[in-house]
Amino acid sequence: MPSTPEPSGPQAVLLDRTFDRTLHAWVQRFSHPHWHGRHVEGWLFEGRAQRQEAERQLAQAGVHARLHSAYKPLLHHFLEDVDTARLATARIRYPRTHAGPAHRFLLEAYPLAALPLAEPPRFEPREDTQPHYDVELLWRDGQRTQQRVFAPNRMHADVLGAATLSPTGWLRAGTRAGAADLLDTPVHTDAEQAFEHALQAVLGHPWPAQEPYFERLQIQVDLPGFEHHLAWAGESVSLPEAVHEDLYFSLLEWFQRHSGRPPGDRRLQPGQIVPDVRGGAGAPRVRVALQRFDAASQDAQAAPAWHAATDGQPLDTLDTAPPPARIHRHLQDGGGEPFSAGTRQGRTVWGRYHRGTQAPVFLSAGQHANETSGVVGALRAAQALLARPGTHLALIALENPDGYALHRELCAVHPGHMHHAARYTALGDDVEYRDAPPFFEREARQAALALSGAHLHVNLHGYPAHEWTRPLSGYVPRGFEQWMLPKGFFLILRHHAGWERPARALLEAVCAALRQVPGLAEYNARQRALYERHAGPLPFEVIDGIACMQSENRHDAPVTLITEFPDETVHGEAFRFAHTVQMHTALAAYEAWQRISPALPRS
Repeated sequence: MPSTPEPSGPQAVLLDRTFDRTLHAWVQRFSHPHWHGRHVEGWLFEGRAQRQEAERQLAQAGVHARLHSAYKPLLHHFLEDVDTARLATARIRYPRTHAGPAHRFLLEAYPLAALPLAEPPRFEPREDTQPHYDVELLWRDGQRTQQRVFAPNRMHADVLGAATLSPTGWLRAGTRAGAADLLDTPVHTDAEQAFEHALQAVLGHPWPAQEPYFERLQIQVDLPGFEHHLAWAGESVSLPEAVHEDLYFSLLEWFQRHSGRPPGDRRLQPGQIVPDVRGGAGAPRVRVALQRFDAASQDAQAAPAWHAATDGQPLDTLDTAPPPARIHRHLQDGGGEPFSAGTRQGRTVWGRYHRGTQAPVFLSAGQHANETSGVVGALRAAQALLARPGTHLALIALENPDGYALHRELCAVHPGHMHHAARYTALGDDVEYRDAPPFFEREARQAALALSGAHLHVNLHGYPAHEWTRPLSGYVPRGFEQWMLPKGFFLILRHHAGWERPARALLEAVCAALRQVPGLAEYNARQRALYERHAGPLPFEVIDGIACMQSENRHDAPVTLITEFPDETVHGEAFRFAHTVQMHTALAAYEAWQRISPALPRS
């Protein structure tokens, strides 16, 4: 295995810096007697309570101040300045943009289409690119109000040097309300400065030429951010979560270029990138450090919370991800022939092979470790299948235990965040795409396919259950545009050349079976409707109410059925529903394959 560069001492600190808080600087600046009687309007990355307190302080200094959110300004306008209880409907005209998707400002308005009004809001594009929304409000009493909502953005180069349009801070000041005769300028806020300095600390470091470049790259950011749940849309808005995602994927993109790999190459092995972004009331701070792995300490700290969360609960009642020890115990209790593989951090991928008389199927979950409903769904499906005679099954319920441990660590602070930093392995790659030694986790999948001879792999996955953004790098997550908004449960079918007909028969049979899952059709219809209001028509085929993608490739088994449930961040009843759907899909695929497989030519 390639060597990892040695930090100097227990850890090497690349950056440790605090920043002036923009909100405090504005209060201090505009409290000067020079601004007495003036009108100030500003946009920055702060929560409503913090902005209102600053407005109150400025009012005491004789300044008429109105401070807005620079992140999702139209949504916050409706949350803070519109009495939606009196509102019948709204007509919103949004600007087009040439940097990123043309409908980016419509995406940024998400999830306003779900507002519980007499009629859903109507969205229409404007032909110009001026960064504001034109809003017409129709009230229940028949009156109409015209408004303009500013959406400050700046054009800049992102981490790859591409021209990018991103939300930014802004200040306006005038001698009367609504005027900007004294000041009208963009502001590089504390959130933007912290983000850029964190990136530059990494980009400017003398990394070696050979992967992996580190064991763990820790980016600790204390940021006066905000987050709140939108009960009317089942959505959450979190600036710390969005900055976490932006840091993680910006660094992945940069290390891909540093390595000479093409953009989006999932074989990249930089090491484990761990942004930890937390809200706070003090000055923003960024600390970037290289750290050694300490799996024993990480597992010991997680153990009490793991066991308290799921101890003694039957699988079908679990409302959060189970601890690795419990997953292993279920595998052991099911019997079968054990197989395993090691991980970079010294953990074990456990698998079981159950030899039977039926057509073999390989069932796996946890390839992306922040997608946890599949883990429980796989265990539940295996439990049901192994109660039947003749079942022929290879099972890996947790394919990425290093990522799973990181996910638990991050969830201890932010249980409602999607945590894509835990998506990949401790090497920083996607285990499915690993094509060179050391294979580590990949060996378990190879063993499952070799032992079973399975032609079908059912691979249980998830994706974000709420909006995924990169607010400081163009807003839309590059390379994952189709995944940024939830659109219900859907399926991805991959097959080798010559396997299209049995693969298609499998897909249609599974979709037909899923019509019987209580609540799934309604769930999918509701999420798809909101998705299409903000992102346009769903770019997938829909079979029996299930969105499907089908393609030919050469990955692993001749036929692979991948589930995609929007499970990242869900807990409680929503998590139980997620792993129930995962279980039913695995069972339907196994049963359908028994009918399809006998018709296949035998080698």
